Order: sequence, then structure tokens, then C-alpha cells
Amino acid sequence: MNLYGRDFLKLLDFTPEEISYLVDLAAELKDKKQKGILHDELKGKNIALIFEKTSTRTRCAFEVAAHDLGMGTTYLNPTDSQIGKKESIADTARVLASMFDGIEYRGFEQEIVENIADYSKVPVWNGLTNEFHPTQMLADLLTIKEHFGHLKGIRLAYLGDARYNTGNSLMVMCAKMGMHFVAVSNKKYFPSKELIDTCQEIADETGATLEFTEDVKKGTKGADVISTDIWVSMGEPDEVWEERIKDLEPYRVTMDVMKNAGDQAVFMHCLPSFHDLNTGIGKEIKEKYGLDEMEVTDEVFESDRSIVFQEAENRMHTIKAVMLATLKKAE
Repeated sequence: MNLYGRDFLKLLDFTPEEISYLVDLAAELKDKKQKGILHDELKGKNIALIFEKTSTRTRCAFEVAAHDLGMGTTYLNPTDSQIGKKESIADTARVLASMFDGIEYRGFEQEIVENIADYSKVPVWNGLTNEFHPTQMLADLLTIKEHFGHLKGIRLAYLGDARYNTGNSLMVMCAKMGMHFVAVSNKKYFPSKELIDTCQEIADETGATLEFTEDVKKGTKGADVISTDIWVSMGEPDEVWEERIKDLEPYRVTMDVMKNAGDQAVFMHCLPSFHDLNTGIGKEIKEKYGLDEMEVTDEVFESDRSIVFQEAENRMHTIKAVMLATLKKAE
């Protein structure tokens, strides 16, 4: 498998075999990390990390993974980068590509990271856009495979707003890998028809299935994985909270949901999560709307069904796999 020089912008760009290769490579790199085996195979290379949206997991995952591989990193936060403000996306991409061996972008429209890739002569990696979150999907796949031993045939139910990066990407992921995807939500929060049609064509080839329902019991029955995300995406105005809470509160992940899924079901979440009042936003929501919990109850989040921190750690290992696969020439 040779992915040298490839961009990593969305899973739609990759075959199931290529995705499986990256997951397996991540597992190998995780094993080396845990055993203390040095794997600085990209020593001497440098990467740029553009963050128009701030992050904990994505930034730490890229930086630690890069350092493990022997690379240097330069972090550009929302105020450091002039991309799209004083300097065009095309010019920024060409400047950075002349100095760095790879570029990561985390920000807004998918079109931005695609444009960076168009003008870059080095690999570009999507750390998150409004539409897709591919590095998170590799982490999810590794976590699911570690827990169940396989991917094909796994049934994943996603509760909440499925129109944006996480919901979109989970549907693509399941379609690509022959898994069963169920969006469980108010119908106005289903993915776009265009993306559903694209994923259905893929599913017809891989044996995956796609379902969309407003019925929580029906949608989560027999699910191996129950997944959710915060109800308001990064960058959205505060005014949308009231509408989202009204529409999505029936789709909160509770222990009743987990029990309905069955004893085999595990809980996953890309984080951060508003499962208690230990965050500023959590306290604000409590004051405004009287809610102690948002998309998932604390009971589920802290239960032995929850594998969210294994999932979070795997961000680093899978991001490391992407960088190694795209920056190291095949021998």
C-alpha cells in the first residue's frame, strides 16, 4: 500500500483497503509506543498546524505524533495565521509548502482545506472542517476494532445532529467499511440527500446499510456502538441552543438507550462532552435551560460501557499513521 504524497481530506477519497491499511498501521504504531520502541522514521521533517478552530485532542494528537516520528511542528492559532484575511488561501498554501513537509488544517468550510491541497506541493491533512472529520473516523475505527475484533457488520447508531462533520463522517465511514449506520434524530437533522445518495452507492458495493429514523427504540435496538456529539457545533451562534435543545433532548443518550441496544453496546463520543456541570458551557446551559446534562447523561459517560478515552487516545495513533503513510516513501 503506497499512500506517499497523498492528501487526507475526507474518507470519500480513500478505498476500504486504504482505510483498513491506515487503521492497521495505527495499531502497529500504538504497540510500538506502548512498548517504548523508538519510531522516529520522519526525523528531520517539519509540519505546519493551522488551527482556525482551537482544539485539545487534535492539536495534542498531531504534536505528540509528530514528535514521536521525529518531526518538528509549528502551531498557527486563529490570530497567528493570515489565511484568507491578509493573505489568500492559495498564497498561504504555496508559502507553507515551500517551508514544511506537511500541512494540517482545522477550521471551517471543507472548501478551504481542499483549496490548500490544490495549491500545496506537500500532503495536506484535514483536522476538522464543518463538513468532515476524517482523522476522528480513523480513531473510531481503531477503537471499534480493538473492542470487537472486526469492523464489517458492526451496527453503529448515531443520536443527535447528523448534518455536520461527525454525523456525515460516521455515515461515510460505515458505508466504506461495510458497517451498518443508523441516524437517530429529528428528521431535519439528517445528513444531506446528496451525501446520503453518495454513501448509498458505496454501501451497495460494500454490503453496508444506511437507516434514518426518529424512533429512538427502533434505531438503537441491537446497536453495537451508540455514538453522539455535542448539539451545537463550533462556531455556531448561541441563539441556536434553545432550538437544538428542544429538538434533540429526546435523543440524549441515557442508560435506557444503552440497555435497549443490548449488553454488547458501547458508548463513543469524539469529545468534548457536556455530560455534567464541570464546564463553563455546562453551567451556562444549567442557568438558562435548567439542564444538568446535554447529549449524554453522566451515568452513561462514566460507565463501563463508555470507551471515549480509549477513543481519544487513538486520535494520536491514527494521526501518526496518516502522517507516516503520506510522508514516508515506500521502500
